[in-house]
Amino acid sequence: MLASLPLPQPLDSRIGTCVLRRASRADADGIIALLADDPISASRGDQASDADRPAYLAALEDIIADDSNDLLVVELDGAIVGTLQLTSIPGMARRGARRLLVEAVRVRADLRSSGIGSAMMRWVSGAAAPALGAAMIQLTSDAARTDAHRFYERLGYTGSHVGFKYPVPVGLTSSSRPPSP
Repeated sequence: MLASLPLPQPLDSRIGTCVLRRASRADADGIIALLADDPISASRGDQASDADRPAYLAALEDIIADDSNDLLVVELDGAIVGTLQLTSIPGMARRGARRLLVEAVRVRADLRSSGIGSAMMRWVSGAAAPALGAAMIQLTSDAARTDAHRFYERLGYTGSHVGFKYPVPVGLTSSSRPPSP
């Protein structure tokens, strides 16, 4: 957990005030549902099946236990409606600059374009990055997510790099979780 993050935090959206807070084990089902609610994630195996629940719970435990990571949720009227993961990365490049990596940003499908995602990302740049001493915020977005690309560009992000991934064969991983494509 990234202990210096100022949480919980109210977030204003067009549909009311939400609360951004750290995820707990009790939030697992809501987070899993958000992943499965996304067509691209679902096509990669995020189906919210009962058989996959142990893998998700193990991942959540790993994130909670890691001092360089945090998994956050947005709650509205008692329901989990958004999530994102943050990773603080120290680096040698750019004169030792620290980077804040943002991953798995999701807002429930029926609440997209409500301002929740924008509020989450404004909090990342205005509160989280400064609290962690990050000189840069970076994220990746699947090439097929053209709506997400426009969203990030509206917030001032620049598509400056090309990303590459290599799936490690399952037999070579030390984890029981399947690798991401």
